[in-house]
Amino acid sequence: MRKGKKYIESAKLVDRSKQYDPTEAMDTVIKAATAKFDETVEIHVKLGVDSRHADQQVRGAIVLPNGTGKQVRVLVFAKGDKAKAAEEAGAEFVGAEELVTKIQKEQWFDYDVVIASPDMMGLVGRLGRVLGPKGLMPNPKAGTVTPDVAKAVTEAKAGKIEYRLDKTNIIHCPLGKVSFGTEKLVENFNTLMGAIIKAKPAAAKGQYVRSCTVASTMGPGVKVSTAKLQ
Repeated sequence: MRKGKKYIESAKLVDRSKQYDPTEAMDTVIKAATAKFDETVEIHVKLGVDSRHADQQVRGAIVLPNGTGKQVRVLVFAKGDKAKAAEEAGAEFVGAEELVTKIQKEQWFDYDVVIASPDMMGLVGRLGRVLGPKGLMPNPKAGTVTPDVAKAVTEAKAGKIEYRLDKTNIIHCPLGKVSFGTEKLVENFNTLMGAIIKAKPAAAKGQYVRSCTVASTMGPGVKVSTAKLQ
């Protein structure tokens, strides 16, 4: 893939042979972000585990102290008082059977997070093949299947993110926006990395964090040293 002039210029700011400490890494990412929009800063963490084994899965959720900078649209499957509480907490879409039908018939995905009360999972289970591949299926480990749907909505709006391994044993997550500045991005980085390290499976052998890279949407990757965190 051919790289644009701006990317090539930005890449010159990064020493590819170096592992930066988190503060220096965020400084470099911000300097290298030259797009005309407020780019998202993302993290990519390669772990020394094998996601094919159930006892080596790494998955969870964490509220970033400074949020993600993204407006999060929340869909909640709930009825009665729980539905009312979800609406009051700010959920954009709340319902039950009618939402399942809408998703199935219209392939409707105008939301970023799906939350469900436990009594609704029999119904929501029908959407596994639709929501699963998009990473939207509610899950107790991520805190998106919960009796306290209002709290889950509030956390999602505040910048709660889910981290999970992909098939290549890498976790990809947003850390915030370039406009946050170095200090807030480092706070979010430390919070997320702390959670990932805490979630280390007992079955994991050898070096746990193999590599860690941060980059803005259109910018080059910057390697981050995690030696002090492990």
